Amino acid sequence: MKTIQDYLENGAIDIAPFLSLVLDKSSAELILNNNYQLTFDEKSCIDSLVLQREKGVPFAYLSGSRGFYHLDFKVTPDTLIPRPETELLIDIALELSNANKALKVLDLGTGSGIIAVTLKDKNPHWQVSATDFSNKALEVARSNATTQIEFLQGSWFEPVTNQSFDLIISNPPYIEENDAHLDDLSFEPICALTAGKDGLDDIRIIVDQAPEYLEKNGFLLLEHGHDQQDRIVELLKQKFNNIQTFKDYNSKDRAILAQCK
Repeated sequence: MKTIQDYLENGAIDIAPFLSLVLDKSSAELILNNNYQLTFDEKSCIDSLVLQREKGVPFAYLSGSRGFYHLDFKVTPDTLIPRPETELLIDIALELSNANKALKVLDLGTGSGIIAVTLKDKNPHWQVSATDFSNKALEVARSNATTQIEFLQGSWFEPVTNQSFDLIISNPPYIEENDAHLDDLSFEPICALTAGKDGLDDIRIIVDQAPEYLEKNGFLLLEHGHDQQDRIVELLKQKFNNIQTFKDYNSKDRAILAQCK
């Protein structure tokens, strides 16, 4: 039978995390127990995971989870895999309000729920709602919730008619439909990635409709592509002011915050 050391020396992609996952051992424990011989079932599981990974299936889908901010989130092929860049939205949102003020927040296109769940976990006194058109995605989001969040099925603002919020936040689809990078994202839901020829179709909808659902002086916070910031600023100018732009941790334009006029 193969040992842990045999697998580590094999050099298969993500082999150490797979060993940790299947054997329930930390990286240090793998090294300390490198002579451990895997059982038949353990070997079969590892080999299956390695084969799927070599075919391009993302590790997060194989492990079933991905870390984001201070929490671990369940992810499935019905949801996007959380990216570190999106943590920037959390930082910006948390800076908006006095910690004692209870904001009413709407997360549009919540997917696995990373934004809504993280904000609510950080501020349990905030009132957080989250929408998504995909029932399957909402099932994942509900399973990730650590506190009470209102999850609603529907496209963008459809489920929250006649409601208003202090903050509307979204990481919407923003990739151009023919972008070459989509080949590297083929296992993720395309509808959560692309938004028309210039990638701005959904952002246009959100920017246009958001003022109807914002309290006076309420905020809209959006993630966007690295080359879209100037165009989104122009979209915002008609109905918003105090527009602020932010770079992510790789110094790429990534987020915009604007206040409703």
